[in-house]
Amino acid sequence: MKMNNWPPPFAPPILHFSFAIRSWPPPREPSRRGGALPPRLLSAVVPLLAAALLAAPALAPAQTALREHLKALPFKIAWECYVNDNWEIFAMNADGSAPVNLTQTPHEHEHYPQVSPDGTRIAFVEDRGDGRDTVRSLWVMDIDGRHRKKLADYARQPFWSPDSQTVGFLQQEYPKFNVIDFFTKGMEFYDLATGAITPHANTTNLHHLYNPNFSPNGRWIVSTVHAGMGVDHGILLLEAQGDRILNLKIPGCRPCLSPDGQQVAWGAGDHEIAVAPIDTTAETPVVGPWRLHIKDETNKIYHVDWSPDSRFLCFSRGPDGEGDLSKPGTFQAACEIVGVHAQGWNLCVVSAERDGTIDLNAATDADFTMLTTNGCSNKEPAWFRPARRRRGQ
Repeated sequence: MKMNNWPPPFAPPILHFSFAIRSWPPPREPSRRGGALPPRLLSAVVPLLAAALLAAPALAPAQTALREHLKALPFKIAWECYVNDNWEIFAMNADGSAPVNLTQTPHEHEHYPQVSPDGTRIAFVEDRGDGRDTVRSLWVMDIDGRHRKKLADYARQPFWSPDSQTVGFLQQEYPKFNVIDFFTKGMEFYDLATGAITPHANTTNLHHLYNPNFSPNGRWIVSTVHAGMGVDHGILLLEAQGDRILNLKIPGCRPCLSPDGQQVAWGAGDHEIAVAPIDTTAETPVVGPWRLHIKDETNKIYHVDWSPDSRFLCFSRGPDGEGDLSKPGTFQAACEIVGVHAQGWNLCVVSAERDGTIDLNAATDADFTMLTTNGCSNKEPAWFRPARRRRGQ
């Protein structure tokens, strides 16, 4: 893109040098009194001068602000937000403009939006009740918030099959509710066409998973495990239709595979998001060298999600905390957990097309932008490309 900008990188020095040659006195013996260089000295100096000018750095063109790139994208982002003492699901344009409350339910609490790959539906969880008597249920609705339908009770963390016809979810581990995200046991799939619920082929061995999502080819499910399945804490690849389990051997949690299936982003720590290559079409996928580090030594950064074109990353950012039990429908735990109030948390976007390190406290507007600024527990972003509405809808 820089190659198309004018002037070209070395244009100023070259033009200046050629002007100096043209303005030089004609090739007759100059007067020594005028201070002109002798021809022999001139022939020695000119090449050195040219080399010095060519080596001088070109003036860098001004970088376009990231928000301007986002404004041109045909994508939207859904996310959860706590407003008017209630958890709601919103959607906005990729640059943060035109936010819309999709749920508007003062007596139910909706969390964890997950948009179908075809951009037509949102799966989410809804909480009803208080404390340990809370029932968390799996629901689905149209992309505009209409036609809500409950799929299962005592269910957590939905994720979509690549064909948008099946919603996977994790079962609640204990009869009484606990907000901690890894209190899960087993995995099931809801078929939207038939309403049938089918367990994963290896469901009896799946324990303490959270934040699962499919690879684009449907062969693998990537997920975090905590204190289960023989792993203290790690990120696993589960064979979607079999019993193979691969430990990706990367620290952290909440992995997200890019829509092109060639990269994985995850929370490498409370204050870092990492990106690395992975080939999900391989017989035994492995994570390659980490190529991008997003860091914030001041705030926590979590819940990373890829744009549909695999070029941008959206994530949550905010101060450490353990919730605020004075807020209805919330719980006490680490503020990044679903259902825990996170005062001061907002959504951000960075470009995923560069390598190296992005320090959010020193980044320019070419690399980083805030999408929300109200600090109302803005978490769990989910990019999507809106599907065109059919006639009659």
